[in-house]
Amino acid sequence: MRYIRTASLKRLFSLKRQSFDKEISKGCDYISEENKPTAPSPTENLRKPNWKCFSFEEIFAATNGFSSDYIVGKGGFAEVYRGVLEDGQAIAVKRLSKFANDERKEKEFLTEIGTLGHVCHTNVTALLGCCIDNGLYLIFQFSSKGSVASLLHDEKMSADWKTRHKIAVGIARGLHYLHKSCPRRIIHRDIKASNVLLTADFEPQISDFGLAKWLPSQWTHHSIAPIEGTFGHLAPEYFMHGVVDEKTDVFAFGVLLLELISGKKPVDGSHQSLHSWVRMNSPIKHWINYTTDFTKFTVINSIGKTYTKPWGVQRAN
Repeated sequence: MRYIRTASLKRLFSLKRQSFDKEISKGCDYISEENKPTAPSPTENLRKPNWKCFSFEEIFAATNGFSSDYIVGKGGFAEVYRGVLEDGQAIAVKRLSKFANDERKEKEFLTEIGTLGHVCHTNVTALLGCCIDNGLYLIFQFSSKGSVASLLHDEKMSADWKTRHKIAVGIARGLHYLHKSCPRRIIHRDIKASNVLLTADFEPQISDFGLAKWLPSQWTHHSIAPIEGTFGHLAPEYFMHGVVDEKTDVFAFGVLLLELISGKKPVDGSHQSLHSWVRMNSPIKHWINYTTDFTKFTVINSIGKTYTKPWGVQRAN
């Protein structure tokens, strides 16, 4: 794979917006001429893409000089800061880590902006823009309720069954869009609770597309090495053979459903995976006295178990 160097990025974003796809494809193998997007079919919950290039001064001021008090999340190669623009809009600024090598940073930056620049759905995080001065930055709408992981595992927060059900359905809609209705067929590869953000009314939004892959419509799967993702969420065929398709995300979504139902983490202190634990225990018992909508609960529990079956052919698309 070839990478666009930092100097080339500045030239790229000085061009008019409509030439974005053409220029990216020249510098990055995973966006090819044969993979140009086609017009999306009419789909519910679509938004028109609308993003801009921010100046460093804008995001520096918005985050109070990237103050440590404004950090809302950290990952292996990035830090996320909350901020407020001059017009009062709340934003989240993802700053790619200065400790990551240039190729790694640019790969993740191009993957996210190249993917999210064409993604428009209520249940997928909205890209507001980017900045390439003094580093690489992605700017998103701020999710005031944090992530699903913090909702489930932070002792100060809690979620009733109605909220958990809403989150499960929203994530399913977002994944269906990415796999079936998006202009490009997108495999996320890292679906997990910490990568699903929540709006003020607990609407889930799939985020962090740094590992995402476009899968051409005529391909049945990708074969990928090295294996990247999060232990406890990796589908067996991906973990063992590097096979990536929609069922890679379906497996991870199944783990997330079981996490929503049980409240347990995907991997516990003894390194036992959640989907293995569920096959020997019943998370349903905990909810018998807490929900009157028990039918939906048992259905989602059953779906979670089905989606985490070891063979891809046993899972739905």
